[in-house]
Amino acid sequence: MMKHMKKMLVPQAESGMVSAEYAVGTVATTSIAGLLIWIIQQDWFRDGLVAIFKLIFKFS
Repeated sequence: MMKHMKKMLVPQAESGMVSAEYAVGTVATTSIAGLLIWIIQQDWFRDGLVAIFKLIFKFS
């Protein structure tokens, strides 16, 4: 019983860290996704992708 009482009296120093880590991970993930969407929508990216596929299928 004393073990349980000790656990209750010890403050949980990092009790909010899990939520903060999820928040940082969510912001980072959405930022990277937004950047990838922006890159894919650029004409230079599409032109480069088309050129790569033309080269691949030209050799096959």
